[in-house]
Amino acid sequence: MDWLVLQLTDSAFPSGGFAHSAGLEAAHAWGDVTCARDVERFARDAVWQAGAGALPFVRAAAERRFDEADRACDAFLVGTVSNRASRTQGRALAATAGRVFDANEAVVALARVASEREAFAHLAPVFGVVTAALGVAARAAQEMFLYTTLRQTLSAAVRLGLVGPHEAQSLQHASGSVLDEVLAACASRALGEASQTAPLLELTANLHDGLYARLFQS
Repeated sequence: MDWLVLQLTDSAFPSGGFAHSAGLEAAHAWGDVTCARDVERFARDAVWQAGAGALPFVRAAAERRFDEADRACDAFLVGTVSNRASRTQGRALAATAGRVFDANEAVVALARVASEREAFAHLAPVFGVVTAALGVAARAAQEMFLYTTLRQTLSAAVRLGLVGPHEAQSLQHASGSVLDEVLAACASRALGEASQTAPLLELTANLHDGLYARLFQS
């Protein structure tokens, strides 16, 4: 199981997340994130946002409530950019998992549902279904979701030239306590307890389509 967890969290696993900046590109363009200290703050806010606003959907979908969680996630993500990004990443993850783990009936079925647009296929519910279907423990799946949120945000910061690769790794290492805090506070949240913890981050992220030049999709 450890090998599977490592594979799913590896940056080489083509789930589409690296095409998105979690709103960092827009925040940088609007002057909210300009230095390493701002990146650290933004990454912390993004992880808390993922814990409070995504883990409930991961958990519910893993408990075989995918349709309910997917519809609730679509209603929860009211911003056009964030909603579209979640669906794009969810479908990419479902498609990749369907090809890689083609012997798993539940994963293949999810990939078909996502590709045929029979569901919104938002990222958090899709992540919950894929990890549960592959036998990943619920706690480990939540850890993976938070970890990849942090890693992808810092990767975007490197590509935007806000921090260097070594600095990003230092920030990621220093963020371990934040990941623990978020997991402890949000792991047991029910579907109806999903909430936005960083409204400014969400608002800024949804300005992405108005940028003159864009490196990321969102």
